[in-house]
Amino acid sequence: MSAIGKYLIIVGAVILLTGIIFTFLPKNQPFWKLPGDIYIRRENFTFYFPVTTSIIVSILISFILWLINFFGRK
Repeated sequence: MSAIGKYLIIVGAVILLTGIIFTFLPKNQPFWKLPGDIYIRRENFTFYFPVTTSIIVSILISFILWLINFFGRK
């Protein structure tokens, strides 16, 4: 099996697990509204920008990719 095939299988598994987690978690989890996230609510306008959540997700993805690169070396 080629290296790109292994990476595609891993990425697919991660996407599948993420989809399952997001499907079965309740929407009122405290993870979705962290301190630092921008949430503006007006009469007929709502704006939500998850700054802190984006940073945490970015760090997790970077760590996962680092692990794949570290253990994928021969």
